[in-house]
Amino acid sequence: MLKQRIITAISLLIGLIGTTTQLSLFNFTLFISLVVVLASWEWGGFIGLKESSAKLTYSLTIAAMIIGLYFILDISTRDSSVDFVRASILLGLGLLFWILMVFVLAGYPENKSTWNNESKIACMGMLALVPSWVGLVVLKSLEEAGLLALALVILVAAVDIGAYFAGVNFGSRKLAPNLSPKKTWEGVWGGFALCAVISVAMIWAANSYFLDLTSVQMVVLFFLAPLTTFFSVIGDLLESMLKRNQNIKDSGRLLPGHGGILDRIDSLVATAPPFALLLVFMMSEAS
Repeated sequence: MLKQRIITAISLLIGLIGTTTQLSLFNFTLFISLVVVLASWEWGGFIGLKESSAKLTYSLTIAAMIIGLYFILDISTRDSSVDFVRASILLGLGLLFWILMVFVLAGYPENKSTWNNESKIACMGMLALVPSWVGLVVLKSLEEAGLLALALVILVAAVDIGAYFAGVNFGSRKLAPNLSPKKTWEGVWGGFALCAVISVAMIWAANSYFLDLTSVQMVVLFFLAPLTTFFSVIGDLLESMLKRNQNIKDSGRLLPGHGGILDRIDSLVATAPPFALLLVFMMSEAS
């Protein structure tokens, strides 16, 4: 199992770096679209869909929404930018959804009857996955080489790694025992610490070699670490809640040793909209 996990992790990393840095914006959106549609198939399990035809219908619905966004955001093979005003509205919608999920998670399991039906969980999937797609597309559009999208992935991974090692070595106070018994507050702070260190290094490198950041932009960027940590934890806990609700261990079996796609990108899905929205604001300060 460990060998499988390592091989899969390395393959995913190489594929991620290659697609993010080498593909054009349009081709990158096609790649992200495929990932999101596959993730929506797995979300069908959270909804409680058993038949493949039902999951396919849900995935096709998500795919149709994404196709519509190509027109709404003016994504084409001829341009490397998107309509940032419209994108910001969609990102804001995603941000509001994840803030709402904080209250849903805080009220679990007493509030289970308020959200636990197929239609509501299906809507949750749309509000989680589609703005995440927009966020990644916006990050690629803001910096065509894909470095901003990679920065997000690195910071989310830093939260995960820091939380794991801090939790294993120092964890004692349970974060959300009803949702994920192994997660601790010490793990959260360990994830934040590693994320903060890496984000400071990234800000220094960006200011030294790529950008001439203003004082306002520097202040904005320092919010990346707490923002990434907070929404990474929320995304992870939401998936744990939905899996617990359906009594399943993994979202899928597509990735050997890692479970499903959603098991790998749950934190990324939650973090992409606020992360991209913050950077759109930062870039607007430069203009």
